[in-house]
Formats: sequence, C-alpha cells, structure tokens
Amino acid sequence: MNEDYDVVVAGGSVSGLLAAREIASKGHSVLVLEEDSEIGTPEHCGGLVSIDAISRLGILPRNNVVQNQIKVAKICSPTRSFEIRTANQKIVVLERREFDKHIALQSTRLGANIRTRCSLRNTKYTVESSDKSFHIITTDGKFRSRYFVDARGISSLVQNDRSGVLLAAQYEVYASWIEKDTVIVEFDSNKYPGFFAWIIPTGEGSGKVGVAGKSINTARTLWSYLESKGGSFSVIRKIFAPIWVKGPIDKFIDGRTLIIGDAAGQTKPTTAGGIYTCGLGGILAGRAISNAIESNNDDLLLEYPAKWTRIFGKEFRNMVLFRKLLERLDNKALDLMFSNIDSKAMDTISRTGDFDFHSVSIRRILSVTGLKLFKTMVGNEYRRLS
Repeated sequence: MNEDYDVVVAGGSVSGLLAAREIASKGHSVLVLEEDSEIGTPEHCGGLVSIDAISRLGILPRNNVVQNQIKVAKICSPTRSFEIRTANQKIVVLERREFDKHIALQSTRLGANIRTRCSLRNTKYTVESSDKSFHIITTDGKFRSRYFVDARGISSLVQNDRSGVLLAAQYEVYASWIEKDTVIVEFDSNKYPGFFAWIIPTGEGSGKVGVAGKSINTARTLWSYLESKGGSFSVIRKIFAPIWVKGPIDKFIDGRTLIIGDAAGQTKPTTAGGIYTCGLGGILAGRAISNAIESNNDDLLLEYPAKWTRIFGKEFRNMVLFRKLLERLDNKALDLMFSNIDSKAMDTISRTGDFDFHSVSIRRILSVTGLKLFKTMVGNEYRRLS
C-alpha cells in the first residue's frame, strides 16, 4: 500500500532538509529519504561557511555545531604565499554531522517525515485523469507524491557527465602543526592538478586535511602531503568522495521534478563548497513547490531557478572562468602570480572580502600591479571576469 505525500525529497543533506523544512512550514506533507543510516553521515564537507550565510539560511546553530572560527587564510604556491585576514568575514568551521541533524530537527518539528537507511530504487510519474503523481519504490516501501525533489548529491550528476568531477580525499587529523585559527590552501599544478591541498582547523592541533585533483591517487597524494609537514600526526577518520567543479546544470526543473544542491551542480566551482549555495537552492525550491501547491499552478515552480540564478548566476560564471584560468597555470606561473601580490591588495580584501561571494576578491588579486604577463597569458578569459 502506498503512503501519500505532497512532496518526496530524495537525499537528507543540507539542501534536501532545508527544502523539506520550507514545505512543512506551509503545512504540506513531505517525506525525506536518506540512504545512509544517520543524517549527517558520512561527512564529505570541509564545513567552512560564514555566520551571515547560516543566518540567511534561517539557522541559529547550537553550541555543538560551530567547532572553530577562522581568522586567517594562508594561500600558497610552491614557493610563495600570502595571507588574508578573515575576521571581518566571520568564517566558522561547522561540525557538519551536528549541523545537518540540527536542520533535520527543524524540519521534523514542523511536520516533515525523515526515513534513514531508505534507498530510492525507482521513480515513475503517472499522468492520468484521476492520478497525476510520482510512484516511488524504495527499500522501505512504496510512496506516492505530487512533486519529487532530487537532492541525492553528486551521484545524480556523474551518471550523465564526469567531466566536472574531481577525486578528493579528506582526513580528520590530530597534529601539532595545525594552527587553530588558520586555513591553509596550497596550489601545486604537479601534485594537485586543477585543484589544491587544504587544512581546515577544527581546534588547536586538530583539523580536516585534504587534497583533490585531476587523475591523482588521492590516498597516496594526501599521505605524502601529511608527511611533508615534518611532524607527527594521527589520522582518526578517512573520507574519499568525488567533488563537482563544473558549475550548475542546465535545467533545475523537469516537469514536477526539482533538482537541488550538489545534484544541481550548486557547489562552488573554485572550492566545491556548497553549504550556502546548495542550502539556498533547497529553500528556494521548497518555497516554489509550496506556492505551486497553494495556487494549483506549476508555473510557479520556475521561481526557484530564476531566484537562484539571480543571486548566484554571475558569481558562478566568474568562478567557472577562474577555474579555466587556474587550470592553464603551471607552477612557474603560479609563483610569478603570487610574487606580485602586494600587501595593499591583501589589506583591501581583508577589509571588504565576502566568503560567500569570493569572485570579487579573486578578481582583485588578479588585478594587482605587476600581473600584465599573467593577463596576457590568459587573454580573453580574464576580460570576461566581471
């Protein structure tokens, strides 16, 4: 026997849970299907986000959700580096497992139903005079809904397009060389082609250390990176997962199916981060579905892609272009670029930078005096950054 809902959401991460929260808040019935045994697990994300972004998502996290606050970002090429002071941007590190559970609690208190260890097997949309609905078969039974939300993450993308996928590994590490308030990003076109290595501190002497890149052995590369730090370390948890860096997919809506979060390519092409960009995608989709239900007008579903693109479209176009620039730089060019970045530019970025919309800061870095050679190298792509 089918259980009927207004909406079924496949995927219980940030975007799916926020969509469910918005739908339930309007009194509509919604079911979230999560294939893992626990909301928030496994934790693929580095957990970096601004306090302002969390607030815009309608979340006031509990004390156990915020692990750390970041004051400095150190950006490195093979032989050069510069620092950006980030205190003004109010960047924090989240305990993602607890953060996701916090949103799940918000959703369930408003009436959403969440089922863990429940995998989607098949979805069929039926259009008949007496039945216009999705028939959804899962490992936990059969369900029927008027609308379907795909929030299953990058697994939905790689079935059709692997060109935007990079392999990544992230370990939770105890090490004396991890500084409590400093994020480190290290570019090296030989070791991490097309991406970088990172250290995200969760506390003094503890953090998330990771690498990603094109056609690399992530486990071997990350172990080598850890050993290069020159001190002892202990690995307490290992995560291997692909990341998406190609930007948003062409269509967020297919009939009464709405695609959100990682599944919609809403992670940043520069860093693959997506707490805010994916989370807001879930909120906008949930509100659009609620409006469509209440008005009996599916045209209102189009509010979701229109509003998301209005907020993030230009930012994502610039980030995609910056990725293309980065992929053309060898280590010599990276060192040259970093050597020309002056303290005045860093002071400006430190005062005015926005972690959630960082393409402006990237453009300022690329525009500092002395980068004429770099601009010549990348030509038209640089001029398209706006």
